[in-house]
This record gives sequence, structure tokens and C-alpha cells, in this order.
Amino acid sequence: MFGRLRAWGRRHRAVVDLVTIAPLVLFCLAAVPEYVDNPLSASSARPGVPGAVALSVMLLGLLVWRRNHPRAVFAGVAGISLVQWLAGIEPLPANLAVLVGMYGVAARCRVEWAIAAGVVAEFGTYLALRAWNDLTLEVFLNASVFVLAIWIGGIYTNVRQRYVQGLEERAERAERERDQQALIATAAERARIARELHDVVAHNVSVIVVQADGAGYAIDNDPEQARRAVQAISATGRQALTEMRRLVGVLRDDTAVTEDYQPQPGLGQLEELVRQVRESGLPVDMTVEGDLSGLPEGEQLVIYRIVQEALTNTLKHGGPRARADVRVEAGGREIVIRVVDDGRGAAALVSEGGHGLIGMRERVTMYGGTMDASPRTGGGFLVVARLPAGLREGAA
Repeated sequence: MFGRLRAWGRRHRAVVDLVTIAPLVLFCLAAVPEYVDNPLSASSARPGVPGAVALSVMLLGLLVWRRNHPRAVFAGVAGISLVQWLAGIEPLPANLAVLVGMYGVAARCRVEWAIAAGVVAEFGTYLALRAWNDLTLEVFLNASVFVLAIWIGGIYTNVRQRYVQGLEERAERAERERDQQALIATAAERARIARELHDVVAHNVSVIVVQADGAGYAIDNDPEQARRAVQAISATGRQALTEMRRLVGVLRDDTAVTEDYQPQPGLGQLEELVRQVRESGLPVDMTVEGDLSGLPEGEQLVIYRIVQEALTNTLKHGGPRARADVRVEAGGREIVIRVVDDGRGAAALVSEGGHGLIGMRERVTMYGGTMDASPRTGGGFLVVARLPAGLREGAA
């Protein structure tokens, strides 16, 4: 509620300024008859009710623009008050507009302007006390303390506003840098994913070439073997086509150094991965349920990388007594990868930017899945990824 009010106030600053000075306007106008009937000094001229009202409206009306033009407003009310004093007209309650204008200068202008406004307001106080024939040292000191308190309030508001503005600028800059870092990390991760998928497709094409050569040699002497080779070519070609569709739209880092071809890890290497993590000092329990046979190599790579990245994060951030549990479940329509730990480094993982989390999410999204990664209540971190199960070779 208060946030909406502040936002509305930023959009309608003139209305807010008018509302804030409304009590002062009502007070000053209501005091005009009392002021005219009971003058404070017999030596000062009295403008009468119409003149006092007109003068009050002039002084208070300028305050509407005090936010956008604080120096001009202060100069206006101070100039009107000086002309009023030179004309011998007794000060009005509306002359308090000088103090309001001084506060606006102190709150929104540089310190030299704030000092100048304070000096002018103090001099105006001296002139007002002289016009009222009430210029004693005690009264002048009390009035000066009042003026100084308003001036210090304006200076504090100025410092506070600059401090908040600096915080907002730093927050915006940090947000822009964070977004840029996320974009850079996403681009780098997509390039790495593209290279890995390229290796998978290259492997499938190599299989097709070998099977085609074998079918060519066996077509005359062993037609059955040639038929099986052609069937293998058909299945491998469909799988390669599926991987190529996923590769479209992913930017490949053409400037990267070409890496030597190495078979990409899959489900068969999960046990080895878990063994290596256990040897690194992290107790890990792994459970694989359901039929995972027939998954494309690219999807197997996604599962492997998710488990690898989640366990790596646990090793880095979980602490010395952390434990992890890996569960891969193949249901009727989806494959669920769940990695959970009870470590104490969830906050550190989130605060570091989470480039590994970005990479995992990119991999899962590429295969039409979803991923959730968040700290657990009571400690630890949970990663849950869901991949469609309709991409098996058998289903195809």
C-alpha cells in the first residue's frame, strides 16, 4: 500500500506539494483577521484584510514550485518579504514561507546555496523582530535556534536523499552487471553445449557411414546382414536428426580451439562419477529406477551433466559434513532427476551468481524440460529436473 502511494506521489509531485502546504495556507489565511484587528506593532502599516490575503497568497503560492525550482522560489518569497519590510508593512504569518523556501534550498541544492539561504533567512528574522519592536537578545537567540533547526533538517534531508540516490544507482549498476554476466555465462554455456551436441551428432554420422559401408559389402553375399545394417542406419539417422533439431538456434563458439574428439559421458558413466565424488570425500547415495534404455545420447548427456554439476556444487559449498542423494526415475511420460544435499552452502551458491545453475537450466530447456533449484528449509540444496520421456528410440 505504502509503495503504491510513493509511486503515485512520484507521478504527481505538484499535487503532493500542494497538499503538504495546504495546512500552512489555511493557518495563515485564518490568522489574517486576528492579525489585522490586533497588530503586533503600532509603528507598522496595516494593509487591511484584502491586502493581507493578497500578500499571503503571493507568498504561499510560490511554494507549490519549491521542489523543482527551490532557489527561484526562495528568492521570490525573500524578495517579497524584503519589499514588504521596506514598505513598512508588518510581517504576516505567511512570511513563514521564507523558512519553508530555505528548507527547500537546503534539502535540494548544493551546500553553498544552502548556506546562502540560511544567512538570508537569519537576516530576515532579524528584520522581522525589528519590525515587531521585539528585538532582544533572548528572543533573537530563540528565533535563531528555530531557523537553524529548520536549516539542519534540510541539510539532513539533502544528505539522506543523496545517500539513497547513490544506493539506487549502485543497485541499478549491479543489476546491469549481473544481467550482463548472466548473458555472458549463458552464451558461453550454449557454445559449450553446442560443441557437445556436435560431438554426439558426429558420432551418429560416423556410425551411419560405417553401417552403410558394411551394407555395401554385404548386399550381395549376405542380404540379411545388409538389411540389419540399413535398419541401423535408419534408427541412427532419426536420432541424429533429433539432435540436429536441438542444435539449431544454439550459437556455436567458432573462435574456440577445436578439441580432440572424445565420447561424451552418459548413463553408463554415472556410477563412475559417483565413485569419484565419494573418493573426494562426499558421501553419495544413488538410486536409478525405471527403464532408461533407448535414451538418445544427447539426453543421457543432459542427465549426466545435471548430476555432475549438482554434486560439484555440493562439494564446493556443502561443507565438510554434507551428504548427497541422487535419484533418477523414469516414469511413463517424464524422467525426473533429483539431487539433494544437507550442506550449509546454499546461500553461498546463490550469491555467487549460479553460472552452473544457468548451464543446467539451459540444457534442460533445450530438451523441452523444466528445472527447479533452491535452498531447502533447514539447510541444504535441492535440484529437480524433469525431462520428457517421449524421446526414446523405441518410442520414435
